[in-house]
Amino acid sequence: MSTSHGVTHDHGQTKKATASGWIGSALEYYDFFIYAQAAALVFPSIFFDKNDPKMGIIGALGTYAVGYVARPIGAFVLGAWGDKHGRKNVLVLCMLLMGASTFLVAILPTYQQVGFLAPALLLVLRLVQGFAVAGEISGASSMILEHAPFGRRGYFGSFTLQGTQFGQILAAAIFLPLATFMSDESFKSWGWRIPFLLSVFVVFAGYVIRRRVDETHAFESEKAQGNVAQTPIAEAFRDSGMSILRVFMMQLFNIIAVTTSVFGATYATNKEYGVGMAASVYLWIPILGNICAVAVIPFVGNLSDKIGRRPLIMFATITCGLLSFGYLWSVSQKNVPLAIAFSLLMWGTVYQGQNAVYPAFYPEQFPTRTRVTGMAIAHNMGTAISSAMAFVLAWVAPPGTQNVWLVVGAITMGICIISFFGAYFSPETSRFRSEDLGVPGAKPVPEAEYLRLRQAAIDSAKAQKVAA
Repeated sequence: MSTSHGVTHDHGQTKKATASGWIGSALEYYDFFIYAQAAALVFPSIFFDKNDPKMGIIGALGTYAVGYVARPIGAFVLGAWGDKHGRKNVLVLCMLLMGASTFLVAILPTYQQVGFLAPALLLVLRLVQGFAVAGEISGASSMILEHAPFGRRGYFGSFTLQGTQFGQILAAAIFLPLATFMSDESFKSWGWRIPFLLSVFVVFAGYVIRRRVDETHAFESEKAQGNVAQTPIAEAFRDSGMSILRVFMMQLFNIIAVTTSVFGATYATNKEYGVGMAASVYLWIPILGNICAVAVIPFVGNLSDKIGRRPLIMFATITCGLLSFGYLWSVSQKNVPLAIAFSLLMWGTVYQGQNAVYPAFYPEQFPTRTRVTGMAIAHNMGTAISSAMAFVLAWVAPPGTQNVWLVVGAITMGICIISFFGAYFSPETSRFRSEDLGVPGAKPVPEAEYLRLRQAAIDSAKAQKVAA
């Protein structure tokens, strides 16, 4: 426990909330990465007709994208659940749904065994995964934000996204030796299933941690005052419609991850494109970028507390859009060292100007009573649209297309420009707002005044609880 300006702050709960968000995000992106890599390297040949390789690529990437189509549905359901019943409850639910669906992918039959039933079952499980993760980032970000010390929201919030990068490192660390040391036949027969099976251990650890985290004071204060939103979805659109639009635009920046990890893997390793990188070689590109990101993210999160969130996001969106041309071109030239260099610069470093900042910036755009709902809807709609681009990119630039790198780079750059304007028109939130305490008027307030208002809200909630 520590006291700042008369406010008691529980550092233990901050650490537990941060660990909870970290491990949940690690699971989400562990799944993201193993599914993305399997969709690019394995699924076209085992869940689709081998006699039509082009449709196999499109179908495999399509099932990847469909998982994100379910995210807006999950955002409406799970976001509202988080604002009505608490951040902790929704995070435990998300963890269990994600764990079960990921495990079941590991035991699916192949196309050769059951025909069209195989991709149908894969599609259903991907939809469940998409539904489950819809509440993860918004719930975890809101919980960490509301537990974090004042003036340190950017720093602690960034650990949510550090978890995502570590999840990808862990997934690649498992995929890499499997792809390297197993025969191609064994890897496609059963080796690819191992990473999906191992997710059960992450789920167990996350469940234990999340059960031990207290609900946030901000939510409990709203609940004690009878201020919990009864219709979070309607209220979020009514009171924060423009914030939802701006966050949606910013989240389209996820196109960088899609271009790098999903389409990039297919472009580099699928023989139909003619690049011919070995899967074991290509996997080093994102893993090195993510190792760099793990080190950079807390630094950028801390920087956002000092200089603001908007400048970092605007710089990242435009710069990454430009760097995507160089990255794709280096892949087209089969230049592994140059591709790794671009990955470290774009994915590992510059991308974190948005990636490390948005776990604090997005929820700060919304009041406490509709925070999880507003962020979940905007974040997941943006993620769904940008992730569906994996299917679009494969369709627009299939094998045989001239200058694939230029076509895909131009699309990526255009979407990054939209993301830039989302940040440009958003209010800076690195200072405190009385709105966070349910006080009318979303104007920024000095830290001392914010702390006074927050302590008053906590004292009021305690008094009402005692009186009851």
